[in-house]
Amino acid sequence: MTTATQPLAGTWKSDPIHSTVGFAVKHMVVATFRGSFNDFGVTLDNSGDEPVIYGAVRVASVDVRDEKLNGHLLSPDFFDAERHPEVVFRSTGVDLADDGAATVRGELTIKGITREVVATGTWTPPAETPMGTYVAAIELSTDLDRTQYGMTWNAPLPKGGNILGEKVALNIHLELQQQA
Repeated sequence: MTTATQPLAGTWKSDPIHSTVGFAVKHMVVATFRGSFNDFGVTLDNSGDEPVIYGAVRVASVDVRDEKLNGHLLSPDFFDAERHPEVVFRSTGVDLADDGAATVRGELTIKGITREVVATGTWTPPAETPMGTYVAAIELSTDLDRTQYGMTWNAPLPKGGNILGEKVALNIHLELQQQA
């Protein structure tokens, strides 16, 4: 594979096989609990004056490898999937620096509540695949306070603390395919 000399221009869509949207949260004070979403789509549109990234995650696709816990996450205690079937993001600023650093600012909506977020990470410029198409990559992470999105469920532990932390790490790994 050779690196393309073209800028990250035009429209790019996430490859569902080579991309992930995951989260991590402290559990029982000592461990980190991880999960992911299996159904999502992200588009980077760089056909205008400024690049825009927008995406949606289908809440019902949450996967924590336990059917009962998946059900609890879909309930009103957490995502309230029946009333809010998607988590939506739209960027307000995208900075893909020459050194590979990436900063994306935007509005994240969960359970009908929209908050400004900033995610940082890295990006890799386009490379040509053996099939003659181009792919690029963006890896981003940010921390959210789940209670700011109406996810306040918790339970106290016998010796202090709560079962679930409030801070959630959101990790996004995107392989983007250039669209014709």
